[in-house]
Amino acid sequence: MSPTRRTTLTTLGALTLSGLGAAPAAFARSFPMTDAPDLILHGGRFTTLDRANPDADAVAVKGGVFSAVGSAREIIPTAGPDTKIIDLGGRRVVPGLIDSHTHVIRGGLNYNMELRWDGVPTLADAMAMLRRQAENTPPPQWVRVVGGFTRHQFVEKRLPTLDEINAAAPDTPVFILHLYDRALLNRAALRAVGYTKDTPNPPGGEIQRDPSGEPTGMLIAQPNAMILYSTLAKGPKLPEEYQLNSTRHFMRELNRLGVTSVIDAGGGFQNYPDDYQIIEKLHEDGQLTVRLAYNLFTQRPREELADFRSWGASVRPGQGDDFYRHNGAGEMLVYSAADFEDFRQPRPDMPPNMEGDLEPVVRQLVEQRWPWRMHATYDETISRALDVFETVNRDQPFDGLHWFFDHAETVSQRNIDRIAALGGGIAVQHRMMYQAEDFAERYGVEAMANTPPISRMLASGVPVGAGTDATRVASYNPWVSLSWLVTGKSLGGLRMYPAAQRQDRETALRLWTEANTWFSNEEGRKGVIAVGRLADLVALDRDYFSVAEDQIVHIESDLTLLGGKVVWGSGDFSREAPPIPPPTPDWSPVRTFGGYHTTKAQARSGFFASIAAGCGCATACGVHGHDHAATARLSAPTSDAKSFWGALGCACWAV
Repeated sequence: MSPTRRTTLTTLGALTLSGLGAAPAAFARSFPMTDAPDLILHGGRFTTLDRANPDADAVAVKGGVFSAVGSAREIIPTAGPDTKIIDLGGRRVVPGLIDSHTHVIRGGLNYNMELRWDGVPTLADAMAMLRRQAENTPPPQWVRVVGGFTRHQFVEKRLPTLDEINAAAPDTPVFILHLYDRALLNRAALRAVGYTKDTPNPPGGEIQRDPSGEPTGMLIAQPNAMILYSTLAKGPKLPEEYQLNSTRHFMRELNRLGVTSVIDAGGGFQNYPDDYQIIEKLHEDGQLTVRLAYNLFTQRPREELADFRSWGASVRPGQGDDFYRHNGAGEMLVYSAADFEDFRQPRPDMPPNMEGDLEPVVRQLVEQRWPWRMHATYDETISRALDVFETVNRDQPFDGLHWFFDHAETVSQRNIDRIAALGGGIAVQHRMMYQAEDFAERYGVEAMANTPPISRMLASGVPVGAGTDATRVASYNPWVSLSWLVTGKSLGGLRMYPAAQRQDRETALRLWTEANTWFSNEEGRKGVIAVGRLADLVALDRDYFSVAEDQIVHIESDLTLLGGKVVWGSGDFSREAPPIPPPTPDWSPVRTFGGYHTTKAQARSGFFASIAAGCGCATACGVHGHDHAATARLSAPTSDAKSFWGALGCACWAV
């Protein structure tokens, strides 16, 4: 049988059991026909992450949980007449991935409006996408590129100039967010938001101006991102029916990459309960394809305590079900403690009132037994927050309450130990994958080597989980994070970490699965392929444990299951996934370009095929294809023309 061949059978009678032998009598008796599984997957290489049963080649699912994990010889004979059986064709299978820090609720409302440069390897391709989208976008809508990329990922190693953006889109408003350091607006966007010579700079931000005082289109965060958030919020929103569609497509995109659960960390301009109506409607209608635990993020400076008191009276942690549930407070607890991570700017000092603002909020959360998470990039902020936590804990013991810091890029060993003593955790994200070069320029290579010090955290016994902080800084693609954990390299190719601070592949995978259940108080429910756990898993398009390190970032799912139901299928499994309506509105960038840019996505898009044809790269031989995405991280040689174009994925230019 071909390694990629897939057989799907819906009746036991259609299955040939030749060579499997009879099931052991005791095993067969434990599965009477009335208890036959709903689904059997076999022919896979299952990395279960269950230390008592680490490897398997088959699983059974009943009622949304794994009912058996072991060998096909034992599991297949337990099938009943209505059991679906799928042959995985030798694929590597891992538990469904869990993102411990992302912004799916907000991201879903906007996904269909946003042009994603995530994974695009050249600025030339990115600008070609921008030009096409500007042609497609009707007034008064904008073209929005909102995070998920860095200038360091481009072969050109730069952002577009304002002149280039204006030339690409002379009439359609364009807003490009680069990390949390800047936004680029064309002239049409400046008109749309009303920024003129007379518009003052807001606190913590700069509207860059030309010698005559007119705004150039560059907005600079100095040091916080409020100017970027508030400007983006001026753009048109999608109507409710489009937001429902948009959120479904964002979840389907996450499923394509193997994500089955997320913890939503709230976010700026994400108000509760108004902005949660779309996700709650999808939950009510049974259309969630990721499990979602949500934290509540206060939106009102100096009114944070009132928010948490009010919410504490109406919702409790854990309220909900396995698909949608409340998870506590944060990541914003109080505005005076938020240290935005713009590594191109000096580290911000938190104001003197930080402790006075934070302490009553933490006391309130402990009193109502709410878990919390707190955004903290720098060790200096963490130290001051821990002073408050230790004070509160002396009077009101945390007593096993799950709380944690998010980010913690520069946390010290002393503060790791203090976190451990208070029973806290640390959720890390791959923001350094996008910002390593900027950090190294400001603080030095030696300081960069521990940003964050994950190995030290693990050695200290602190719960550690991994996530993305998507979508406005890093991409939502989990494999970019897993690549970061394993290789220690930035998207620009800079080696950040010594071997001792890099993780082996199994440890990295655990940080994306089992470990993250601590952060949503769901230990023992998911994150491992084991009997009784929620049946969330991913059959990968390549073997995570054996592919070259530089291929990890390109991994996708061929088959994703949520509670034993297929939520994504491609290739041999494309017919298994339920259909989804096309992206709306009809001018949505998702219709033309999809989401995260991979070589597979490039192949599916007629737009990228046209680019290949236009540059002369498309050939029938299949050797000299237009494959920038697979080669952009190579060092391009300059002494030999053939080698140079080959490094850029266009060897046919030199043939």
